[in-house]
Amino acid sequence: MTEIIFLVEEDVDGGYTARALDHSIFTDADSWDELKSMIQEAVSCHFEPADRPKLIRLHMVRDEVIPA
Repeated sequence: MTEIIFLVEEDVDGGYTARALDHSIFTDADSWDELKSMIQEAVSCHFEPADRPKLIRLHMVRDEVIPA
């Protein structure tokens, strides 16, 4: 595997949540930098060293509602 993709969203209570696509990995954090560290740690725990992806892609999703 060359990369793993995480869907990142801002939490309504502050901070961020991240969910891997195609893998059962989920984490959250209060800051962007902390989230990146938490994702790296979660990926390290989930995969054996030989099977770990070489890249972690963060896909930020922002849901915003505006008046029509």
